[in-house]
Amino acid sequence: MAQLRQDYDEFVALDTAVLVLGPENATAFADYFTKHNLPYAGLPDPKHSILKLYGQQIKLFKFGRMPAQVLVDKAGVARYIHYGHSMRDIPPNQEMLQLIDSLEK
Repeated sequence: MAQLRQDYDEFVALDTAVLVLGPENATAFADYFTKHNLPYAGLPDPKHSILKLYGQQIKLFKFGRMPAQVLVDKAGVARYIHYGHSMRDIPPNQEMLQLIDSLEK
């Protein structure tokens, strides 16, 4: 989540909303966002309702939910999905920004 903050202004410049979903409850999620002063929106999903819709995987031997990045266009169509195989398997911001820019053209 923290890496998104580094290039947040670039996402905004591409008219892109960043929304982070997490399995924590609302209190824990709000505390984390406040503590780390995150500029984008966060949505707690403790029942995994939304996360399941996008196919996010759970691997108990790798600390729970694996990261997943979904790029949804303005029409609500998922245009890109990356399912991480570990907690470090997250596309770099620049890769996501290039993808967003290519969708705009």
